[in-house]
Amino acid sequence: MTILSGLLIFIIGAVAGFIVNKFFSASSQNQQKLAEKVNHSETALEQYKLDVAEHLDSSAKLLEQMNSTCKIAMEQMAQSTKLLQQATPEESVAMPFFSKETQEQLAQTVNLRHNKEDKKEEEQVTEAPLDYSGNPSGLFDDKKQSVTNTETSS
Repeated sequence: MTILSGLLIFIIGAVAGFIVNKFFSASSQNQQKLAEKVNHSETALEQYKLDVAEHLDSSAKLLEQMNSTCKIAMEQMAQSTKLLQQATPEESVAMPFFSKETQEQLAQTVNLRHNKEDKKEEEQVTEAPLDYSGNPSGLFDDKKQSVTNTETSS
């Protein structure tokens, strides 16, 4: 019986040692930490995928709005072009830039200005400028001039 009890104690010790080694070994703890990191990374990746999908959805909506706005603008431009092409040159002459009253006021203003300009008389110049006068002062001659404003000392 001693062999049998020794063998039984050995098997029980091996199983207990395996279980203790499994829970308390450093590699087991590293595996648990790695498993937690993997789970955290997977959740972060899923959240990132959701954020990207939401961003792409909002971008698609904005592009759709821009497209509809551009279509409306193009339709308005086409309508304006048609209206401008339909207007004949005779219609543009018939439609003055200023109103009738404004045109009358402008005509009166122009007449007043022309009347003032017509009233100006041209002056007849008969005398030469003073630089060319007939009576030279002799200021620029090389002759010595007498000083008239000197003080006399006593």
